[in-house]
Amino acid sequence: MALLAEEIVEEWLNRQGYFTIRGVGIGVHEIDLLALRACENIVECRHIEVTASIRPMSYITDLPKEICKRTGRSPKSAKQRATEELKLGVNEWIEKKFNLPKKRMLRQKLYPGIWSCELVVHEVLHPEELDFFREAGIKVFSLRDVVAELSNKENLIRRASGASLVDLILLETNNRLNLPVS
Repeated sequence: MALLAEEIVEEWLNRQGYFTIRGVGIGVHEIDLLALRACENIVECRHIEVTASIRPMSYITDLPKEICKRTGRSPKSAKQRATEELKLGVNEWIEKKFNLPKKRMLRQKLYPGIWSCELVVHEVLHPEELDFFREAGIKVFSLRDVVAELSNKENLIRRASGASLVDLILLETNNRLNLPVS
């Protein structure tokens, strides 16, 4: 599901006029999407991570390493987390996904400037976790909203490489809602 979600997000960006690079490998790490778009006298630069699952995710982030070590809990533990555990987990996730020196260096080599850090999510069980991402300056988007925007006829580009997948999704969505197919 995650790769399909990345393809949908890439199509969303392409239709807005962004040039994209998807699945950039950096050692054992990866960047889901990088997107650039020239607008008047500036270049918009976006680093986007996509987290999606068919069923609502327990937590987006792992339990912080320090807490795992201290308590013996697993990093993927679904047990209810305290506010401080959530904050620490979000901070560790942000460091790993956006702030590793090699990732920062690559972004600056592609285009020296300010890059936004963004997260696209599908269903989550603990929306309070998203609040901590927002507090840390991460722009958070819902995959549902991304898909809804893809049906907008006002996009700069009408179709890109992910159009067939998006057409299938929109067809199924329209069928479920008994909407006419355009």
